[in-house]
Amino acid sequence: MTRDIRITDVRITPIAFRDGPLLNAAGIHEPWALRAIVELETGDGRVGISETYGDEPMLRVLAQAKELVVGLSPFDLNRMEERVRATIRPSAGAIEFELAPGSHTAKNAAKVTSTFEVAMLDLQGQLLGAPVVDLLGGAVRDTVPYSAYLFFKYAEHIERPYAADAWGEGIRPAQIVAQAQRMIDAYGFQSIKLKGGVFEPAHEIACMRALRAAFPGLPLRLDPNANWSLETSIRAAAELDELLEYYEDPTPGLKGMAELARHTRLPLATNMVITTLDDFRKGAETGAVKVLLSDHHYWGGLRVTQTLARMCALWDLGMSMHSNSHLGISLMAMTHVAASIPNLTYACDTHYPWQEEEVIRGGRVAFENGAVRLPGTPGLGVELDRGKLAELHAQYLACGVRNRDDLAQMRKYDAGFSGRTPRF
Repeated sequence: MTRDIRITDVRITPIAFRDGPLLNAAGIHEPWALRAIVELETGDGRVGISETYGDEPMLRVLAQAKELVVGLSPFDLNRMEERVRATIRPSAGAIEFELAPGSHTAKNAAKVTSTFEVAMLDLQGQLLGAPVVDLLGGAVRDTVPYSAYLFFKYAEHIERPYAADAWGEGIRPAQIVAQAQRMIDAYGFQSIKLKGGVFEPAHEIACMRALRAAFPGLPLRLDPNANWSLETSIRAAAELDELLEYYEDPTPGLKGMAELARHTRLPLATNMVITTLDDFRKGAETGAVKVLLSDHHYWGGLRVTQTLARMCALWDLGMSMHSNSHLGISLMAMTHVAASIPNLTYACDTHYPWQEEEVIRGGRVAFENGAVRLPGTPGLGVELDRGKLAELHAQYLACGVRNRDDLAQMRKYDAGFSGRTPRF
């Protein structure tokens, strides 16, 4: 009997999980991070999964798009993408942050395409008995390196919605060093990134100097999230040139980055000024950016990420990956595509150590010496824990957060916080 592998049902489950009081250029993380878990079920009962943004505008777009994949084979990726791009448009009324391209509704079609593609590749792998990386051409590495991702943070959220996390406060240089040591001890990371753009540049540079003294052999990165003016970025370069592996998005815009490139020996990295193929063309013409931080969630999927990697190789750019608050399904999707890319020149970003909860069976993904090992099982190699999914959905229903708004959250601590960028 021929199996019915056509997609017959699409389930979208919004979830919320605890997220620490992490500071950034836009403000501070809310107590609850939002994601959506998407399941595609076939006529023979198989289920492919993916993870994406869970804010209200994204949920509306996913609901609009769900019928577009019903009736398709998991192998009909091109037809799925054609339908999505013909139907899905930018939406009105969404909160968008310049520092978070995933919040931009202009990327709605790319975000939906990525969501469906990952779940369809998961189904393909189950049908063929192959891991997703094999569907992407095969692995060029068995493990994918990730970087310790440090944040300035408060000890606990102002509303105290749950017990404070174990990380404690992270403001002073010594506290940032302690945060890094804890993360390296737990996960074995071989490089360190600090999310900056929060305090005066002199303070953030002092933290980088403290990290260099504490970890003399590890590559360091600083990401001011375009919250430094061009003048500030140029002044800081004189000190950071001696400290960093690369200088990530210190100042806004390709024009500003191009001018900054004339004043630093460091390669400039971005996930902000190059987020579309048109941006890539302009960036390649200026030669300003030397490292691209891709993100399959808003670029359009795993196959597009491979295309970006080939373009980076052609233009002699470094390649790595951007991260937002996420759980294990996204981490495994990142790992599969990163394992297929020969020119992954830098360890990838991940927020995963900051998240304590999970929706996958067997608990949290393990790290070995700062890397995630490719699973040998079919598809993504992870399955949903139905009980945990129900718990995190219940948290979504109860928490009251429907749109991430770091600016409004910060104004609970500082009513006069402007959110204006660049501030320094």
